[in-house]
Amino acid sequence: MQIEFLGTGAGAPGKFRNVSSLALRLLDERNSVWLFDAGEGTQHQILRTTLKPRKIDKIFVTHLHGDHIFGLPGLLSSRSFQGGDDKLTIYGPKGIRNFVLTSMRVSETKLSYYIDFVELTDGGKVFEDSKFTVYAAHLDHKIESFGYRVEEHDHDGELLVEKLQADQVPSGPVYGKLKKGETVTLPDGRVLHGQEYIGHAQKGRIVTILGDTRKTLNSEKLAKNADVLVHESTFSKDEATLARNYYHSTNVQAAEIAKKAHVGRLLLNHISARYTGKMAHELEREAQTVFANTKVVKDFDLIDVPFDKERES
Repeated sequence: MQIEFLGTGAGAPGKFRNVSSLALRLLDERNSVWLFDAGEGTQHQILRTTLKPRKIDKIFVTHLHGDHIFGLPGLLSSRSFQGGDDKLTIYGPKGIRNFVLTSMRVSETKLSYYIDFVELTDGGKVFEDSKFTVYAAHLDHKIESFGYRVEEHDHDGELLVEKLQADQVPSGPVYGKLKKGETVTLPDGRVLHGQEYIGHAQKGRIVTILGDTRKTLNSEKLAKNADVLVHESTFSKDEATLARNYYHSTNVQAAEIAKKAHVGRLLLNHISARYTGKMAHELEREAQTVFANTKVVKDFDLIDVPFDKERES
C-alpha cells in the first residue's frame, strides 16, 4: 500500500504544486488504484508516474470545488483510450454525477466503460469487499465536503515454517492443511494442530484522507488510530482567523487532530501557493512542535504505508 501525491497545492495550479489529487496504490492488495480527487491537470501528472489509468477503478471525490474535480473529464476520456474497459465507480457529494455526465454530453465523449455513481448524502460505510472497508463523514467546509477512512481488513497469521522445520514436519500438502488451521496426523503418528503453527494475525492498515475543512470533530473520528492521516494545511498557525473565514485549517490544527486521534503519521497537503521553499519547511516545523511525525508533502512524493509490527489482531 502506497500513497502517491499527484497534486498538493490549494486553489490554482502553481509552478511547483498542482491542484489536489492523490492515488492510493493498492497494486499488491487488489491490483488496482483508488484516486482521491482529480484537480485540473491530474492526467498530466499521472503521465509523470508509473500509474496506469486503466488500473483506477474507484475515484473518491471530497467536494465539488474546481481545484478538486476539473481534471475528471479529461482523465475519464483518456482512460477509454488506454485500455480502461472495466467499470469505474465514482463516490462524492450530490452533484458529481451531473458534473461528469454533463461534461461527457457537451463534449460528445463516448466512454468504453460504465461509470457507477455513488452520491453521498450522509456519512457511514460507503464500500466494503473482502479486503477493505471505506467510511465517509461530513467535514466543515463552505460547500459539502467529505473525509474518507480506508480500513484494510486484518491479515491471517503466517504459517510458522521455521517451527515446522524444527519439529521435523515434512513439507508438502500437510503445510497447506495446517495453514487452514486443520488437525493433521503424520505417518509417524504425531498429531499436529494447525493453530499451533500459525502466527498472530496482522492488523490491517488504516488511511484517512480528508477534504477541505475547518477543524472539526469528524476529522478526529475519521482519523482515530489511523496509520496515516492526510490533512489539508492551507494556512499557517498565525493565520487561524483566515483559515476559519475561508473554511480551511492551519498546520497546527491538523497536528492537533493527529495528536488527539493517535495517528501514526501526518501528511500535510493542500498548501497555499504563498508557502514555498523555506516557508513550506516552516509549516512542517511548526506542526512538528505539536505532532512530531509530520511531513509537508510535495507533488510526486510516494509514501509507503507499512504494517505496524506491534499491532497484532
